[in-house]
Amino acid sequence: MNEARQEIAGKASNLAALAGKYLTFRLANEEYGLEIMKVQEIIGMMQVTHVPRVPEYVRGVINLRGRIIPTIDLRAKFGLERIDDTDKTCIIVVEIMTAKGKVSVGIIVDEVAEVLDVGAQEVDRAPEFGTSLSMDFILAVGIVKGGVKILLDIDKVLTFEEAKVVQGIAQPTLA
Repeated sequence: MNEARQEIAGKASNLAALAGKYLTFRLANEEYGLEIMKVQEIIGMMQVTHVPRVPEYVRGVINLRGRIIPTIDLRAKFGLERIDDTDKTCIIVVEIMTAKGKVSVGIIVDEVAEVLDVGAQEVDRAPEFGTSLSMDFILAVGIVKGGVKILLDIDKVLTFEEAKVVQGIAQPTLA
């Protein structure tokens, strides 16, 4: 009995550790959140240069004040219906960890919502959908202001192999 209580207490403290500030954004009819410390900046939609032979979810690259930033269409990555960009479409530049270190990546979202302070009591565990579907990229679910926000682990939105592709776009090797 004591062991079961310790396990429950451990899970509760892990969830409590996820409390903090999150930048929320919309994709389709859902709201997602990113740890604010992972966000470098938010910019309006700008010209994205297509890169040939990249995965479908990679929209291309942007030139952000002289830095080449690979840009991911998060709708495509999550398997959502593609839509035309609107005046609310924007790019959130985040820093992700890869095997070779940190890399800046732009993620295209439908609309940025707000910065939320998610309290420990507002964090719940991520849903489980069986063993065949990996949901490692979901940190937790925030129940805030009467709505559900899916809190993402941006370092895990891309798989290891996908992160290598993005890193190669950001830092191409010269032959």
